[in-house]
Amino acid sequence: MTLPRTPSSRLDGKCALVAGASSGIGLAAAVALAEAGAAVTLAARSKTRLDELIEEFHAEGWAANALALDVSDVERTQTAVADRGPFDILVNSAGLARHGPAVDTSPDDFDAVVGLNLRGAYFLTQSVGAGLLAAARPGSLINISSQMGHVGGQDRAVYCASKFAVEGFTKAMAIEWGPAQIRVNTICPTFIRTQLTEQTFSRPERRAWIEKKIKLGRVGELEDIMGAVLYLASDASSLVTGTSLVVDGGWTAD
Repeated sequence: MTLPRTPSSRLDGKCALVAGASSGIGLAAAVALAEAGAAVTLAARSKTRLDELIEEFHAEGWAANALALDVSDVERTQTAVADRGPFDILVNSAGLARHGPAVDTSPDDFDAVVGLNLRGAYFLTQSVGAGLLAAARPGSLINISSQMGHVGGQDRAVYCASKFAVEGFTKAMAIEWGPAQIRVNTICPTFIRTQLTEQTFSRPERRAWIEKKIKLGRVGELEDIMGAVLYLASDASSLVTGTSLVVDGGWTAD
């Protein structure tokens, strides 16, 4: 009898694009991919911040380069991906939240959130997928969605709408590109401790609401997302597509 072997989680020889890589979940994803051997392109709006990070990556011995990019600029994104690609791996962590009561949502807030979280994410994923199809290469495309792409949340109507939509186009693209061995999935985190979420955690009533909903009794840390990114990017998940990896501490269990 020949015993099975665990598929490798190494990413040597792979090229990865991480959008929203200057901080938070995006930066953590870039580190996870680089640690596993991928050559990582860090994309974000701030070139100064990216240049600082690239120096840190190189100091660790990791292959990395910077790409100043605003994902909401679709034409610029399409051109940049075509010029730099094809990319074997995409992690799209570029996102925006403007929380508030649904009755107070302004058209400007709606357009800004949907423009980045949905429109930007759609065309970024499309661009990377198109490059892989043209090159006849397999790949793994990962959109950072949210547990709020599966449930509702107070003061989060527009954000929820954008993330539910990401879940939808992810499934559709996975169906279309499956025959080409291009996998498309989402990661759906709960509240993760980052600079952007500190304002929420600083409000006692919101902190209590969050901790009550998370069955494991703690908020998420960046390290909780890194393993999920590596799993979906690597051959360890070679039969996984069109689905969501929910990293929510049990929030959506009920």
